[in-house]
Amino acid sequence: MSSLEQNLDLLRQDLVAEPMRIAAHSDMPFAIFRYSPEEEFQLRKRLRLLAYSLSENHGRKVAFLSISRLVWGIVRRFEGTDYLFKTESIRGFQAAEEHINRLLSSEDYRPIADEVLERIKGFDHDRDIVFLVRAGGFAPFIYRCSSLLDGLHRRTKVPVILFYPGSAEAGTDLKFFDLPSEANLGVYNYRVKIYGVDK
Repeated sequence: MSSLEQNLDLLRQDLVAEPMRIAAHSDMPFAIFRYSPEEEFQLRKRLRLLAYSLSENHGRKVAFLSISRLVWGIVRRFEGTDYLFKTESIRGFQAAEEHINRLLSSEDYRPIADEVLERIKGFDHDRDIVFLVRAGGFAPFIYRCSSLLDGLHRRTKVPVILFYPGSAEAGTDLKFFDLPSEANLGVYNYRVKIYGVDK
C-alpha cells in the first residue's frame, strides 16, 4: 500500500469514528491532508472512491468544493478576468496576484471563507463532510490556505478536509507546492490535524 493510500485509509478511519477524530481542537472541525503535487490526479480518483464508500457504508455525504473554481468565480463576479489580464499586462504578475488576494480577503468584495460558508449553508455537521480540493487555485502566491481555515474558525461545525499539495518540512510545517521558502508563502505552521506528515 502506498503512503497516499495509507494516509487516505487513516483519514477514512477518523471520518467514520464516533465521534469523528479529525479535529485537533473542538472549535476547529478541520484537517489538512498533505500530498505530493505529483499525486494530484491519483488523489482525485481515490477521493471519489472514498466519498462513495463513506456514503454507501457509513451514511456520510461528501461535498467536493474546488478552491480553483471558487477563486475564478469570485474573480469573474468582481471586475472580471479582462480587468485581471489588463492589470497583469500593465503592472505585472505580482500585481495581478495581489489584486486576486484583495478580492478573496476584503469585505468590499467576497472573502473566500464567506463563499465556502455560503456553499455549505444548511449542511448537517453530523452527516456532511466537505472536501476542499484543487488548492492550486491559490498558487503560486495568491492566498494562504491557512487564511481560509482561519476564516472558517468558529463559524461552522461541518467537518472540512483541505487537500494540500506540498511537502512537510518538520512536523506541521508545510510548504505549498514545494515552493522556495524565500517566497511569500513558504513554510507555514498549521494548528489543525494534518495527514501525510511524519509525527
